[in-house]
Amino acid sequence: MDKKNDTNPPNTGPLAGVKVLDMSRILAGPTCTQLLGDYGADVIKVEKPGSGDDTRNWGPPFMKNKDGDDSNESGYFLASNRNKRSLSLDISKEENVKIIKTLLKDCDVFIENFKVGSLKKFGLDYQSLSKDFPKLIYCSITGYGQNGPNSHKSGYDLIAQGYGGLMSITGGPNEEPVKVGVAVADLFCGLYACTAILAALNHRTKSGIGQNIDIALVDSQIASLVNMGTNYLLSKEDPDRVGNEHANIVPYQVFEVYDGHLNVAIGNDEQFKKFCDIINRSDLSENQQYSTNIMRVSNRHKLIPILKQELKKHEKDYLVNRMEKMKVPGGPINKLSEVFASNQVSARKMKIQMKNKNSDNGFVELIGNPVKFSATPVSYRHPPPSCGEHSDEILNEIVSKKDNNKIK
Repeated sequence: MDKKNDTNPPNTGPLAGVKVLDMSRILAGPTCTQLLGDYGADVIKVEKPGSGDDTRNWGPPFMKNKDGDDSNESGYFLASNRNKRSLSLDISKEENVKIIKTLLKDCDVFIENFKVGSLKKFGLDYQSLSKDFPKLIYCSITGYGQNGPNSHKSGYDLIAQGYGGLMSITGGPNEEPVKVGVAVADLFCGLYACTAILAALNHRTKSGIGQNIDIALVDSQIASLVNMGTNYLLSKEDPDRVGNEHANIVPYQVFEVYDGHLNVAIGNDEQFKKFCDIINRSDLSENQQYSTNIMRVSNRHKLIPILKQELKKHEKDYLVNRMEKMKVPGGPINKLSEVFASNQVSARKMKIQMKNKNSDNGFVELIGNPVKFSATPVSYRHPPPSCGEHSDEILNEIVSKKDNNKIK
C-alpha cells in the first residue's frame, strides 16, 4: 500500500493543463471526471449547496470525521470523486450562472448529466454555450440519449442493465434475471465518455474546434453486450441464462471443489487436454465428443456433470498450483478481504492512501488507478472533497484573474 504523503504530489499526468467543469453526479459522469483528474486534468466539481452529489448519502459505510462520527462522504461517493475540487453553487440563481460562464472561459471540457433540455433555461445547454465558447468540448450523459422515444426518461444503472439486455443473460437457468454486482452500465458509460472526451481534445488540437458529445447509459450497456449481442444478431435466438457458464467456450465457469470453489477458464483444446490430465481423466480429452471446443459446447450437458463430479474430489490449492504449473487458466474466487490483502494488489498499487484532513485518522483508503504510464504517471493530488470545500479557493481564483487582466 502506498504510504500517505505529507504534501500533495506534483501533477505528472498527461492531461496537466486541461481544465474540466464537472456538473455531473451519481456514478457515470464522476467516473469519467475522476479518470480525467487522475490523468492530470484540473476538475472543478459543481455541487448543490448543502446536499451535494446524491451519492454522498448512499451509505453506510461512511468515512469517519475528526470526531469519529459518520461524515456525509459515503464509500460510494469516495469511489469516484478524488482529484476534484468542489464548488458549491445554486445554478437557479442568475449570479451563479454567471460564475459558471466565467469559469468556462478557462475550461476545455464541460460535462453534465441533467435531464435532456433542463439546462437550456439557464443558458447552459450546448447550443447556447458553443456561441461564446466555440472551442469547448461539451459532454452530456443521459439515460437514453438526446433523441429517441425514451430520451425524456431518467436513467439509472439498474434500469439500463434491464433495458439493455444484460440482466436477461445474467443469472442461473430458471432463476430471475440478475444485475451485475457493481453498476457496470454507469462504469461503461463513464469510460466511453472519457475516451470520447480525449478523442475530442485531439480533434480540437488539430482543428481548433470543440464539439458536443451525446452519450447514453443504455447505448453504452448495449455496446457492452459484445459477443453475446453479436451472437443474437447472427442467430436471431435469445440466449438462455447459463449462470457462470460461457456461451461459446467449455469448460469456462465456476466449479465446486472439495474445500470451496474454483474458476476454470479453458481457452483451447490443448489446455483441455492438460486439465483432464490434472484431474486424472485423460479419457475425456480423448473422447471425440469432447476433444474440440465445438464438440464440448455441443455436448456440455454431458461433460459438465462429469467435471463437476471429478472436481469435488480435489482440494482448491492443489488444483490452483497444478493448473498454474501446467499453464491451464484458472484461479480462486477471492473475497474482497482477500483481494485487498493480496501481494498482487500491493505490487500493482491498487490500494492507496490519500491524506484527508476531514477524516478521523488523517487519511482515506481508496482503489488505485489501473493505468500505468511510463512517462506521465497518474498522480493522486486531491482526496474526495467535502461539499463546497474549495468554493472560496475557486472564487478567489476568478477574482485574482480579473485583477490581473485589469493590470494588463
